Amino acid sequence: MSQPEIRWAGPRALLIELDSLESVLAVHSRLQERPLRGQVNVLAAAQTVLAVFDSGTAARAARTALAYLDTAPATDTAATGDPVRIEVVYDGDDLAEVGRLTGLDPDGVIAAHTGQLWTAAFGGFAPGFAYLVGENETLTVPRRTSPRTAVPAGAVALAGNFSAVYPRRSPGGWQLIGRTASRLWDLNRDQPALLRPGTAVQYVAVRETVTLPDRAADDDAPAVATPQSTSHALEVIAPGPQSLIQDLGRPGFGDVGVSKAGAADTASARQANRLVGNAPGDAVIETILGGLTVRAHGELTLALTGAITPAGISGKDSTRTVPLCSPFALHDGETLHLDAPDTGLRTYLAIRGGIDVPEVLGSRSTDVMSGIGPDPLAAGTLLPIGPIDQGRTVGAAEPSTLPDAILRGSKEPVLLRITTGPRQDWFTPESQEALTGQTWTVTAESNRIGVRLAVGEETGQPDETGQPLERVTTDELPSEGVVAGSLQVPPSGLPVLFLADHPVTGGYPVIGVVVPEDLPIAAQLAPGTTLQFQTVDPTTLQSKQTPRPITTHSS
Repeated sequence: MSQPEIRWAGPRALLIELDSLESVLAVHSRLQERPLRGQVNVLAAAQTVLAVFDSGTAARAARTALAYLDTAPATDTAATGDPVRIEVVYDGDDLAEVGRLTGLDPDGVIAAHTGQLWTAAFGGFAPGFAYLVGENETLTVPRRTSPRTAVPAGAVALAGNFSAVYPRRSPGGWQLIGRTASRLWDLNRDQPALLRPGTAVQYVAVRETVTLPDRAADDDAPAVATPQSTSHALEVIAPGPQSLIQDLGRPGFGDVGVSKAGAADTASARQANRLVGNAPGDAVIETILGGLTVRAHGELTLALTGAITPAGISGKDSTRTVPLCSPFALHDGETLHLDAPDTGLRTYLAIRGGIDVPEVLGSRSTDVMSGIGPDPLAAGTLLPIGPIDQGRTVGAAEPSTLPDAILRGSKEPVLLRITTGPRQDWFTPESQEALTGQTWTVTAESNRIGVRLAVGEETGQPDETGQPLERVTTDELPSEGVVAGSLQVPPSGLPVLFLADHPVTGGYPVIGVVVPEDLPIAAQLAPGTTLQFQTVDPTTLQSKQTPRPITTHSS
């Protein structure tokens, strides 16, 4: 039995590198059937399995156990159950090109695609997307040299030795050979994903025209329910640039392409709930850059945390300012307005009782990448408030959870701790040093998916020492699981720091991973903020570097 190579993917996750897809599926199956202590997610990919744990202690214990895990492929890897039948109209834009690449004419491609049984091996970048492996490699083709900016929902495609169906409209670089009316993702089903790891698939050629709604966003995402009673509710007068309902997310669905999502700054969301006497996972409003205005229906208790945001209340006869990080009353008919933050980016508004919208996959959070969860808030939305837990008391004022560097609006860089990424060795020694040795700047293209960074001339600042990161190898990295905090480096050499709504898999190498304790800080970095990284040991979180004279934060 060969020993798997195990790489740290942050202090709470391990990337297990294996020598075949059969071994990947075997290890994935064994970890699913017999989870290790503290295991919260396990995600198969082409050559790796990502195992995520609830603590660093659990991850360290798992690293020892995984070294002795049986990686031998199962003796019987055939899919169980009747195959799922997917009817396809073979008229894809790349059908002729696939025929040229494989030495088959279009009819030969169709015969090869329908003439073998396919098996779902692992999930992909979107809810319901599944990588299917055939019984032979007749249809092995490369990805397109120029990816499409939009592939329609229902497109049937090939890439490498995999086949797949796009569940929703999205960018993609696969070769398109047809289209289907089969719905790969439907939240109205008991199992939303039509294809899960191990599911057998039989493609069937049909002549009938297939018509599918080409959804730019998943229309399974529920709108916010209108409360049956407006005696206690919060009405949105203006949502600002973006206001979303968030809780602590929906872990455990990586296999079907669903990320955890949830509040980007979990420390501030938890604090807001604590101040009004809610449970830590109750739903709150996450809003950016001010502009949110809401009106009380009934007597409400609220709290504001996160970004340092001036806010005021107006009523019939008076106005007053709102304290941050402290519970306050919003009386019936009064209006609360948030101005633009002085420092920070995201503000959290909690209401005693929590926001009582329907759950999707066990969470009320909005996932902007997957289109799952409540719609973004809009003017006129009436938010229902849940029942108050009388066993929980309203809290007292607390200090902000933001680090000193953000609170003071310091010109010095914010410091984020990182562990060595699973693909650090893909980069030159000079770039490995540059990651922590130079200052990075947050760009305006950042969002809940990730913080995009720039350096040197890319920032418009005269920093002659700054340089994008360079790779040692030009090999293509097969997609593999990634965690929040991953610093993924695209060909530009400018890292993207993944936040709450990141894709569950990625095809660019990860050079480092921000430790979970510092992710709330990363979520508060407004465009133009500078930052530096400091490498720490994944087992102790102690620095591996000589301290630099820059502003630090409290952990």
